[in-house]
Amino acid sequence: MKRTRILTIVCAGAALALLSCARTETPMSRTEYVLGTSCSVTVHDHATKEILDACFSRLREIDLRMSVNAPGSELDDVNAAAGVTAIHVTEDVFTVMKRALELARISGGLFDPTVGPLVRLWGINTDHARVPAPAEIARARKLIDWRDVALDDSARTVFLGRPGMSLDVGGIAKGFAADEVARILSARGVRAAVIDLGGNILAMGEKPGGSPWRIGVQNPDAPRGTYFGIATVVNRTLVTSGVYERFFWKDGKRYHHIMDTRTGYPIDNGIASVTVIADKSFDADGVTLTLFSLGPAKGLELGKKLRAEVIMVTADHRVYVSEGVKKIFTITDPGFAYAN
Repeated sequence: MKRTRILTIVCAGAALALLSCARTETPMSRTEYVLGTSCSVTVHDHATKEILDACFSRLREIDLRMSVNAPGSELDDVNAAAGVTAIHVTEDVFTVMKRALELARISGGLFDPTVGPLVRLWGINTDHARVPAPAEIARARKLIDWRDVALDDSARTVFLGRPGMSLDVGGIAKGFAADEVARILSARGVRAAVIDLGGNILAMGEKPGGSPWRIGVQNPDAPRGTYFGIATVVNRTLVTSGVYERFFWKDGKRYHHIMDTRTGYPIDNGIASVTVIADKSFDADGVTLTLFSLGPAKGLELGKKLRAEVIMVTADHRVYVSEGVKKIFTITDPGFAYAN
């Protein structure tokens, strides 16, 4: 579930943090390492320790259920039983799996939650990252097929059809988690808050004082926190996937974590990052990876069908956007320019 922080909350005149914005109450913020990344929640009204306790308790609960790196997690149990038996799971896991399979169907398998064997093989963002041999990649690819996942709604079970298959929902779980934190905050009367789950940002309501939130989108070729443009949003989420998030170098070539299920290698199509802006974080997460795989033309077409706003950046700093993005997004770095 790892995604490093790639979006920055900014104010007018403040580059890297939520600083001198107008506010009616003193905000309360907490940051913890959970879901494989640094997660923060900042509450601007009705802020209490108990509210933040509830938020992070929920995040840890989701992490324990969906982590593929924690023995005894629900996904670990499902993977261990691949080809043998169906495993009963909680509503959380079942909901995420249904969404993951829906995205797999929509994308024709470009997004595939059974990518686990390939992710483990490459080991990107671990101490054993390497370029696998072609034969190893071919064997792993044979185990990747979302159509071999069976969900039973009445029994609430998940079954992987063949031994050796394994799930990895790192491309979608944080979207679910962000919406859950927003639900907890809303139920407790919070109207202004920023949820940042390692680059998956959800801005609740408006900033205190009534103005939109300003969220910077990472420059893919600059240090963390350096943005090339700013989106102004109210009650929306931004999720970005990029080649700079997790990668390693081998013989002068960068190998990143966004895998092409068709080849078994990292996607190499000239795209540097994709940002999706949506009302719900669960609707945006996963979609970024799918659009990344499709490239500008087909990616923007699918984004329109999914009613998501899209910002797609190429390696040479051309910026492709969906129809409504220019109303809420401004390029601030002269090294970038709109391509459409």
